Amino acid sequence: MKVIIIGGVAGGMSAATRLRRLREDAEITVYEMGEHVSYANCGLPYFVSDVIAKRELLLLQTPESLWDRFRIAVKVNNMVTAIDKAAKTVSVLNIQTGATSTDSYDKLIISTGAKPRKLNIPGIERAMTLRNVVDADEVKAAAQANIGKQAVILGAGFIGIELAENLTHLGIETTIIQRGTSILSQFDPEVIEPLQARLVSNGVKLELGTEPVEITADSVILADGRELPAGLVFSAAGVSPDNSLAREAGLKIGTTGGLWVDEQQRTSDEHIYAAGDAVEKNGQLTGEHLLVPLANLANRHGRLVADAIAGIETRVHPAVATAIIGAFGFVAAVTGLTEKAAKRAGINHQVIHLHPSNHAGYYPGSKRVSLKVLFDPATGKILGGQATGEDGADKRIDVIATAIYAGLTVDDLMDLELAYAPQFGSAKDAINQAGYVGNNVITGTTPTVQWHELSSAMANGAQLIDVRTKGEHALDSIPGSINIDVNELRDHLHQIQDEDVIVHCAVGQRGHTATQILKAHGMKVRNLDGGFITWRAGMDALARAGN
Repeated sequence: MKVIIIGGVAGGMSAATRLRRLREDAEITVYEMGEHVSYANCGLPYFVSDVIAKRELLLLQTPESLWDRFRIAVKVNNMVTAIDKAAKTVSVLNIQTGATSTDSYDKLIISTGAKPRKLNIPGIERAMTLRNVVDADEVKAAAQANIGKQAVILGAGFIGIELAENLTHLGIETTIIQRGTSILSQFDPEVIEPLQARLVSNGVKLELGTEPVEITADSVILADGRELPAGLVFSAAGVSPDNSLAREAGLKIGTTGGLWVDEQQRTSDEHIYAAGDAVEKNGQLTGEHLLVPLANLANRHGRLVADAIAGIETRVHPAVATAIIGAFGFVAAVTGLTEKAAKRAGINHQVIHLHPSNHAGYYPGSKRVSLKVLFDPATGKILGGQATGEDGADKRIDVIATAIYAGLTVDDLMDLELAYAPQFGSAKDAINQAGYVGNNVITGTTPTVQWHELSSAMANGAQLIDVRTKGEHALDSIPGSINIDVNELRDHLHQIQDEDVIVHCAVGQRGHTATQILKAHGMKVRNLDGGFITWRAGMDALARAGN
């Protein structure tokens, strides 16, 4: 069996090496248009600032090592220019020599990945991108030559944020331009606001709700006419599927613009398979197709392609879409649906926020980890989660991602037996606490109101009671709130109206206690979900966006 693979990074190399392990007799050839294969593109921003100092650490395999161990013929600097489905051949251009050739296949795997989205504005050719090792070499050299100057990054996605952090470490004053009203559109605004604040406190400037209209020799001009000095300009405006070959070959393209595949990653041609960022995925939670340019899915689906070609019965599992990013010591992670995605898809959902500690508070080094969990209010099935903090967000998002995969409910989180010792977690882990809060909400024990609903509720006559201490209230408070410490609440019932009362504390826990006290005295009361911390983050996000 002769197999040709187009593209030699995550999906392509996973398919190649897995197939060799399954079929020693297969003839496997990989065509890669770049200079390198099997490199760690997620590590490229950290090479720019020497966090990853050795370039060779980014190169996981070479054509020589792949031949020595796997007998896989890897041909770099060779671009497949056409696919002839009828003849089962590909046309190949050697980029270095200009020579052309034709190669035949029994099975073909397309793993062409994604390409940087190019903004259509004057001067865009001056903007650098960071997609492969050659890009990283060029970016690093340019950054080293411009230390002390200004850089502008077009786009506030994962690459944009990571690049901003590393340029800042080099002493380059960096501004990020984002058309949306917050960075990292994969997150809800109140969740991502603490990371925005961390960027700003470390010197990164954010220009939100605007876009560039021109790049000059030494600046970037914004839509409102302002001109930002820019010795360096980087385009990080996202990526799009690189499926021009598939289109020209007449393969089916999906509704997202990604290449369509079935449950075995087979395209509309029975002899051609595909994996990686060029391919659209089926979303587990919405049933709709989506683009998920993540290395873990590319690797997983490349392996699945090899299994299918080798005759192993297999099928792809729908994608949940789990991602994480860190910058300046702060982490943000997301899995499944966000609140805005659920609203956009018309999916009924309930939201909870909580802000527990990453491990036992009495053990030194305890940090806050903030969680937002979405679930179906009728069934309790978990729909999504977001986690932020300096420590502990990663393992909590992994638990929530696993829970979504397994179809668990928010109640199930209460009963998960998670590893506990004071330096690693709490007897009531943050995940367990999410289950407790979710159970209180879904059973009606603690009715809640969201941060973005509060002003409307107060305008319609709701009374807001701040049950924090007098000292906390004096430091910062919600306008219009009345401060009654939860410990003194029973002595001040005469100050509280019987209908439409909202209570809040810092994170929601004391608010839950206050809710139960007031309910016991016949009052109609709700707790501000996530407390003052969530409300403040949401309001700061709105202010930063100019709303």
